[in-house]
Amino acid sequence: MIHKMKLQKGPFESIKSGLKRVEMRLYDEKRQLVKIGDEIEFTLFDGTDTIFCVVEGIKRFCDFSQLYKNYDKCVLGYTKDQVASPQDMAQYYNSDEIKKYGVVAIEIALK
Repeated sequence: MIHKMKLQKGPFESIKSGLKRVEMRLYDEKRQLVKIGDEIEFTLFDGTDTIFCVVEGIKRFCDFSQLYKNYDKCVLGYTKDQVASPQDMAQYYNSDEIKKYGVVAIEIALK
């Protein structure tokens, strides 16, 4: 199965370069359909570029704090010089959504 997801330029380029290997999302109905071996088609929000990845692993967490504790910040898309904070995800998801669904770390590899 191929899942379609949109990304901002920073995370998109980080996946494309091979640095970011874990996509963090709300574990909503759409992400509950993602399975190991599936493909994800990531598209820039402006629609100018697309990349394909294969799902290699899926790990669920109650919130982004727990997710961040389980991964090196570089595989989450941060550089060694950046501070990695679960609060960064607040720009995408509110606390009510996180409490309702939990979150998921989708481990990916470029196809």
